[in-house]
Amino acid sequence: MTDHDFDELDRLILNTLQHDASLNNAELAERVKVSAPTCLRRVKQLTASGVIARQVVLVDPARVGAQLCAIVEIALDVNAAEKMAQFEALVAAEAAVLQCYRVAPGPDFVLIVQVADMPAYHALAHRLFATHANVRNVKTYFSTFRSKFETRIAV
Repeated sequence: MTDHDFDELDRLILNTLQHDASLNNAELAERVKVSAPTCLRRVKQLTASGVIARQVVLVDPARVGAQLCAIVEIALDVNAAEKMAQFEALVAAEAAVLQCYRVAPGPDFVLIVQVADMPAYHALAHRLFATHANVRNVKTYFSTFRSKFETRIAV
C-alpha cells in the first residue's frame, strides 16, 4: 500500500488510531462514521500491508523511574557493513535504547536512550561504548526539558 492507495477513510482511521489506539472496532467505526464491518476490513488491510506496524501504550518515563533522556552520537572506527550491523545488534538488545538511527553526515549513529539516572547512563555507556572496540567517539546530550513528544505521523 502506498500513499496513492490511501483514501480519505484510510487517513481518518489512521489519524484516529494514532490519537487513541485503545478504541475497539465499534468505537472506531462510530468516530470515522462507517459501519463496523467496513472499519474492521480497512484496519485489517492497513495492518496486513504494514502501514499499521503495531499498537503500543505510551508510558510516562518519570512515572516509572526513567527520568534521564540522553541523545547519543556514536562514531565507529570501521564502517564496513558487518561492523555497522554488529553495532546495531548490540544496541537493539539494550532495553534502554529506545531508538537507533544510522545518520550521515557526521556520526554513524544517533541513539535515544531513556534511563533512571546518571549512574544508570554510565553503566549503559560502559556496556555499549567503552567495552566495544569499534567505537571511536561518543558524544552525549542530556535532555533538561522535553517540550514536545509525539509519535503521530501526519497522514
